[in-house]
Amino acid sequence: MALDKNTVLAALKTVRGPDLSGNIVEDGLVSDVFISDGKVYFSLNVPAERARELEPMRQAAERVVKAIPGVKGALVSLTAERKASPSQPASRPQPQPSAASRPTKAGVPGIKTIIAVASGKGGVGKSTTAVNLALALKAIGLKVGILDADVYGPSMPRLLGISGRPEQIDGRLIKPMEKYGIKAMSMGFLVDEGTAMIWRGPMVQSALLQMLREVAWGELDALVVDMPPGTGDAQLTMAQQVPLTGAVIVSTPQDLALIDARKGIAMFKKVEVPVLGIIENMSYFIAPDTGARYDIFGHGGARKEAAAISAPFLGEVPLTMSIREHSDAGTPVVVAEPEGPQAAVYKEIATALWQQIGTAPGRQAPTIVFE
Repeated sequence: MALDKNTVLAALKTVRGPDLSGNIVEDGLVSDVFISDGKVYFSLNVPAERARELEPMRQAAERVVKAIPGVKGALVSLTAERKASPSQPASRPQPQPSAASRPTKAGVPGIKTIIAVASGKGGVGKSTTAVNLALALKAIGLKVGILDADVYGPSMPRLLGISGRPEQIDGRLIKPMEKYGIKAMSMGFLVDEGTAMIWRGPMVQSALLQMLREVAWGELDALVVDMPPGTGDAQLTMAQQVPLTGAVIVSTPQDLALIDARKGIAMFKKVEVPVLGIIENMSYFIAPDTGARYDIFGHGGARKEAAAISAPFLGEVPLTMSIREHSDAGTPVVVAEPEGPQAAVYKEIATALWQQIGTAPGRQAPTIVFE
């Protein structure tokens, strides 16, 4: 029997719906089903207030799918979608509850700080910055993990030179991959590199929260989250569901990149996530043959932007061939040339960031409701 979406849905029809009426497929609870390398991914859309009560239904759905011949594993989670009010547009944000009435978002056991590394647009070297920043934090003595939150374009398998699949512990928790002394989790470890992830918002949210909360991270001083570019589902999910310590914004110096960086900064401010600092990537180029410096993309724009919004400026990362070559080879420059000038830059940024975290006041995570 071929493993396909119809086979999975047929099996799921044996799972009773809420209140033991009907089944979860005919009740419309099952999201898009995604199958890759024998693993099945989907979510069950349920009322938010009943999520804890309906956990046995999720477990039943997971069991019946794992029992299908040819299925190597299943990743199933509960998600809640709020329906639009008839009198209001679906995308219009409603007034937020007062700080006193907001529930505290559950942290991730064992993880002391969670740092989002974000950018307003792609192509600014955010993922390369995130992985080298994580390794630099490790180099200054911290226990570090990295979560690749870019479900559509995961980079960590290539940047860290990791292949293979993560193991499951007790059939539930996922054991993170590990390389260069840091723990890592990415959708790229679960699906083949060429697989196109055609997922809507609820599926992205489901996958991201599972990679965050159903992974055996252990004790970490810091979890670095490599966000996808822009201001979409992943960023909102992290702001809604996780008590982020703050966000680091990566930008190149030119005006076009800074325009998009401002959008990312505005988004984090709107959801009350502190901006821990700004990094100017590809800040300048030193010619390897002459030593002459060239400001290919301009220079100093990110520093000026940081000053304009009263955010810390964490540092300038040069545009160098060694950073690119080591990233492509899966040996980030911080571990490939630990005593080199580029590694020194990342370590200085990591030190400045950790000092900034040490002085940042604690905060309560916000609740964002779109109706």
